[in-house]
Amino acid sequence: MYAIVDIETTGGHASANGITEIAIRIHDGKKVVKRYETLVNPNQNIPIYISALTGITNEMVQNAPPFEDVAADIYHLIHGKIFVAHNVNFDYSFVRYHLAAAGYDLQCNKLCTVRLGRKIIPGLPSYSLGRLCTHLGIGNNSRHRAAGDAEATSELFTLLLNSDSEGHIKQALKQNSKEQVLPANLPKKDVEQLPNSPGVYYFHDDKGKVIYVGKAKSLKKRVSSHFTGNNPGLQRQEFLRNIHHISHQVCGTELIAFVLEAIEIKRLWPKYNRSLKRFDHAFCLYAYEDQRGYIRLAVDKRRKFSDVIYTCNSLLDGYTLLNKLIETFELCPKLCFIQTNNNPCTGAKGSKCACEGVESIDEYNSKVNNAIDQLKLALPTYAIRDEGRNGDEHSCILVEKGQFYGMGYISHYFDAGNVQQLKNYLTPYPGNDYIKNIVSSYATKYPDRMVVFASA
Repeated sequence: MYAIVDIETTGGHASANGITEIAIRIHDGKKVVKRYETLVNPNQNIPIYISALTGITNEMVQNAPPFEDVAADIYHLIHGKIFVAHNVNFDYSFVRYHLAAAGYDLQCNKLCTVRLGRKIIPGLPSYSLGRLCTHLGIGNNSRHRAAGDAEATSELFTLLLNSDSEGHIKQALKQNSKEQVLPANLPKKDVEQLPNSPGVYYFHDDKGKVIYVGKAKSLKKRVSSHFTGNNPGLQRQEFLRNIHHISHQVCGTELIAFVLEAIEIKRLWPKYNRSLKRFDHAFCLYAYEDQRGYIRLAVDKRRKFSDVIYTCNSLLDGYTLLNKLIETFELCPKLCFIQTNNNPCTGAKGSKCACEGVESIDEYNSKVNNAIDQLKLALPTYAIRDEGRNGDEHSCILVEKGQFYGMGYISHYFDAGNVQQLKNYLTPYPGNDYIKNIVSSYATKYPDRMVVFASA
């Protein structure tokens, strides 16, 4: 038995919106055998644009029962049947969420008439309910009302049942089929063709634009995990509705996938990615010349388009580094903003320090420049050589003087002992501190995969 459901709501996601009307058609596989419909008081205002679309006003639902009063009837009608709707995940998320709030746990197999329409009647320009029904000659005198749309969906479902010569409905209902959990507009083949390999995947909208980039140790497993559960939140529901296509890039290792994901998010700026868009280290070591001509070192918040000597994980790390430079190269703690009081200078030079104007500009600046040079020389140059996409290659990531240079794939037999020669086989990419840190952490964890080059 099938429960064909259509609802009207106050908005696009269940966790913050109510149901204003629900219609259920019980279908035995041949015809509708029972009908149920009711207006529902959502206990919240119906937006004007929703009323304009559906014709349901606040006055119409004022004396209608709240959902909890009809929840028992709805649950017993739907429970144990296959839940069918046009874009089923939308209707199911609302009904399940509001039934749960009333104390009922709905667990149903689902069928989506959008997805079934694409398979059983392929090649149509649109699979919206209105256009699909128009194309098939199915009448609907009450569009955007639950009863009218549920009746039209029932006729559509009957037609799909009768036209399903290849068994798509039966296949979708199999326990190991993921068909019912996929977004309405996403072809199943896009998921089926994904390999169980590390890589980066891209979700595209109806115009082909990338709206999300993700990384994976196993592409098929990770992508499939996006479509499990019934989160009723706005962002997830909107996200799922906008997924029309998936593409991917296979990577040799999970590390390559991590790095490529960060690069692609910065390049494509996808709508639904959040965290890596904003990632940057908060503090850096800077050098600038003051009005007297002395070069001053300072740890400060990261500023865009500024020349950074060294990036720091935290303000404490920055001060620790600066104190070490002060001690090693006999720099002035006042000119480095470590000593901020008016007491005598605590540096090695004491009363003969640059802050007192005693140590000459040339002499002091020479020490600062020496400290900067030594700091830069200490930054490592190394490659990480790891598994490739197949047995004939290795993946390779190059870090040059502490900065991410690029990555690529080299022959299994390639001798990666020369930096300049290695660069010819790698693709340069813009780096950032996030990439530098994950590569550095990986190198620390797997030192046997490092190829260390002598400082230039």
